[in-house]
Amino acid sequence: MSQPLFSVIQLLLPQYDNDGQPFAPALLAEVKRRLTDEFGGLTAYVRAPAAGLWKDGGDTVRDDVLVYEVMAGHLDRAWWASYRESLRRAFRQDALVIRAYPVEVL
Repeated sequence: MSQPLFSVIQLLLPQYDNDGQPFAPALLAEVKRRLTDEFGGLTAYVRAPAAGLWKDGGDTVRDDVLVYEVMAGHLDRAWWASYRESLRRAFRQDALVIRAYPVEVL
């Protein structure tokens, strides 16, 4: 018999602002606290930030991102949409990616 499905939710958070300055550690600590309180745990991939690349007009823009990940038994899309918007404002971004994957625990 298989285990119930969960969702793994990943947040891709910029490490630096648009001027190249690192975000305050307190901002990242608050995200960790909120997710840990809400979901009972967190995995943070922060030792080797991922490099995001995208086109902005003719220029290629690079952004170093930290990946925070939680598991949830129920994917509350309204909660995540609201939280994504609050993070987008806090990190002063035009857009911020939060993605979810279904996962079966073996």
